[in-house]
Amino acid sequence: MKQTLLKVAMTAALLCCAASAGAETHAAPATNDGFTPQQQADIGKIAGDYLLAHPEILLQVSQKLQAQQADRLSLSMRTAAVKLQGPLTTDPDVPSVGPADARVAVIEFFDYQCVYCSRMAPVVEQVMKARPDVKYIFKDWPIFAGRWETSKTAAERGLQVWKQKGAQAYMAYHNGIYATGHDEGKLTQADIDQVSTAAGFAPSDPVTVSAQVITERNDGLAQAIGLTGTPGFIIMPLSGAMTENTTVLGGAVPVQQLQDAIERASGKH
Repeated sequence: MKQTLLKVAMTAALLCCAASAGAETHAAPATNDGFTPQQQADIGKIAGDYLLAHPEILLQVSQKLQAQQADRLSLSMRTAAVKLQGPLTTDPDVPSVGPADARVAVIEFFDYQCVYCSRMAPVVEQVMKARPDVKYIFKDWPIFAGRWETSKTAAERGLQVWKQKGAQAYMAYHNGIYATGHDEGKLTQADIDQVSTAAGFAPSDPVTVSAQVITERNDGLAQAIGLTGTPGFIIMPLSGAMTENTTVLGGAVPVQQLQDAIERASGKH
């Protein structure tokens, strides 16, 4: 990064000082960039002195480079999401809530042991109440399963509740797990049993669901899009998705940001 910033600063200085440097007489032969070695040395000194006197320029250049990098990453992720619209929005094994004629989908990749997912649960619930016309899709992505067993078992039970009892029971379970406040390894099997029972789940009823297949499928989608952690949100139209009306968000975000993304996907932004 330092080398990049110095190169940018040197380039700016070269452009600014070219006129004065070029006014020298009896100059040595110019190099490929149009300046003699002596001119380059003089310009380098001018650039160095200027940057020492104005270090805020390096910060501005750094911020600009970071913004450009973020824009490129966002476009790459949105492009991937558009290409994967089908698997993202039509998997019958993945829990979803919303009307059959919904025009927009909010897709969340989450882990029940993720502290930021826990913080986002009431935010998502607030958005769901404000926008009942949207389809909400919950993709279990237990990335902490290698550290905490209940990351995996909570996902498995949630998928069982979905298959056995449907959307309303699933949301009761989903929000109920987060309502325990037991994240980052504190969730217990007793918590899972208690919350799922309260949601209406009956362990005695046969449920055929391959949680591992589903979560591996979700993992493949998350990686293909470029998500690096939970929570990850994709907001897109259910038909006619393009990079311009699709949003990919990572981490805990304000409720307004989700609502704005829904508006964008609805064609109102």
